[in-house]
Amino acid sequence: MTKNGKWSRKATEESDALDLERDIFTLHDPRKIAASLKRSAEASRRRKSGPFRSAMSMLTFYINRAGEGLDARQRQILEQAKDELRIAFGKPRKA
Repeated sequence: MTKNGKWSRKATEESDALDLERDIFTLHDPRKIAASLKRSAEASRRRKSGPFRSAMSMLTFYINRAGEGLDARQRQILEQAKDELRIAFGKPRKA
């Protein structure tokens, strides 16, 4: 863990993570979140897997790391963004 305890930020910034638009996970529109993640994933030259997988991984990573600090409404929006991401990439919707 880093000195200030923000290892997830360090992991995001220094790993093969995507370059994300600022404050993307604070938006209240799941489609806008998905569209931004899709743009970032398709433009990335650092990702090691395909654009869809990279975008979904980043979204899941954020949800998991935000943990209890994420209010219920924003968590719901981010979960909906997963479905919107699947639609944006033409993937089948999860049941």
